[in-house]
Amino acid sequence: MNDNIIWLLIGAFAVLIGYIGKMQSDITRINKKINWIAKQLGESDTITDDLKQLLSEGKKVEAIKKYRIASGTGLLEAKEYVESLNEKE
Repeated sequence: MNDNIIWLLIGAFAVLIGYIGKMQSDITRINKKINWIAKQLGESDTITDDLKQLLSEGKKVEAIKKYRIASGTGLLEAKEYVESLNEKE
């Protein structure tokens, strides 16, 4: 394969990784805003309630997985969020 094509593919991959990271940040920001709006309307944050329940049952990995699916965040962000819930109690 031509070296130019390889470098082009590497560059395209790097750009794609950048877009994915930006999307994850946007999703996190949007989720925080939605939670804030829900709080203002007096609605409970059911995902956080579910995560706290899982933590109380000792199911930290399951809580992280559930938050990753619900929020679209990466593993590290989800782990930090779930651990922050544990610290708030």
